[in-house]
Amino acid sequence: MKKSSQADFGTGSIGKLLFSMAVPAITAQLINLLYNIVDRMYIGHIPEIGATALTGVGVTFPVITLITAFSSLIGMGGASRAAIFMGRRDNDTAEEILGNCCAALAGIAIVLTGVILLFCEPLLMAFGASADTIDYACGYLRIYASGTIFVQTVMGLNMFITSQGFAQVGMKTTIIGAICNIVLDPIFIFLFEMGVQGAALATVISQAVSAIWVLIFLTGKKTLLKIRLSRFHIRPKIIGPVLALGVSPFIMQSTESLLSICFNTQLQRFGGDLAVGAMAILTSVMQFGMLPLMGLTQGAQPIISYNFGARNPQRVKKAFQLLLVCSLVFTFVLWSGCMFIPKIFIMIFSSDPALIQISVWAMRIYMASFLLFGAQIACQQTFIALGQAAISLFLALLRKVILLIPLIFILPLFFSDQVFAVFLAEPVADFLAVVVTSLLFFFRFRKILADLQQEASSRK
Repeated sequence: MKKSSQADFGTGSIGKLLFSMAVPAITAQLINLLYNIVDRMYIGHIPEIGATALTGVGVTFPVITLITAFSSLIGMGGASRAAIFMGRRDNDTAEEILGNCCAALAGIAIVLTGVILLFCEPLLMAFGASADTIDYACGYLRIYASGTIFVQTVMGLNMFITSQGFAQVGMKTTIIGAICNIVLDPIFIFLFEMGVQGAALATVISQAVSAIWVLIFLTGKKTLLKIRLSRFHIRPKIIGPVLALGVSPFIMQSTESLLSICFNTQLQRFGGDLAVGAMAILTSVMQFGMLPLMGLTQGAQPIISYNFGARNPQRVKKAFQLLLVCSLVFTFVLWSGCMFIPKIFIMIFSSDPALIQISVWAMRIYMASFLLFGAQIACQQTFIALGQAAISLFLALLRKVILLIPLIFILPLFFSDQVFAVFLAEPVADFLAVVVTSLLFFFRFRKILADLQQEASSRK
């Protein structure tokens, strides 16, 4: 089993490999989405307080995203590095990377838990909570933060499972947690009448179950890379390159927190709680769009990284091309749904007529450029798989920090409908980012492949 898993990355059919890796990864990403949106679905339908409670939980999104971003900082950077070394037939170094990442994730979890519990209320007020929603937001986040160690374990270490070729196992990690969450949510929210606190508790318990599953596998007999206490430490020469490579996905996700602050504060200013509630729904739909794309890239990442490490430019190129086509097809399909049948998505989260009305209008604006977004994700994530830390960092900063955040504040200055202008910032930034990323990737990728071909030829 161990030999065939590694050999397939280097010799198997690219199409079959991507399918076998991406389908479980996409399934896992979609199921993982349930950790957030199932809570919102139940909360949004709580009698009398549903709309207000949903807005309150939506305000916690920046903090929850930040927690997940730290797991990507270590997990995605570490998994990519480990896959490259496995391609070089150096599993010992790959296992050393795994051990260092375990220690780093544990340390990050301890710090994040303490900071969030101490500064919960001022953080949420800064992120757009109001006097009506702060109690719901704090009630949810304080319980969720207590399970940060489980989130870091699941999200960070599960990437090492899929990067070894065990995509089915990685998918089961999220299936187990999602089933627990779906079952426990109505019990805690409605039966025990715990409201938003019940939703958070259900999520923490579900993440804990998934974390146990991950640790059992990575210390068991089937894994190629094993967690060992002797490697549970942090060595700068090991963790340094991991952080350099992981900073791009970290920025991609952590800036979602900053984006939520900017969107929520501007929408609260111009449109009130109803506009912020619409943003919570749009954020959930965008998550639905992004996570399958991330699943596709997670499926392609070990194939690209392994063959890059094995110095096989033809397979690297073919894997990227297939990833690009699949990504664009998916974004086109979702974009079509958001443009022509937006109400179907929105009614999943709320039955409030006023909230539905503004959300339908806002979705067509907010998601206008999403059909092109597959190219952005495919190119940016391929740079990470190839170990191109500096370029992937620039692209991560480009869309959100350089373009989107300024546009959120600039565009309302030029439109009489300022709520419209805030939502318009997203498609404008998306379009500009896709253009720049595609041009940069075209020229840089050709050079990477040429250098790889030259290196491969010199080794023969």
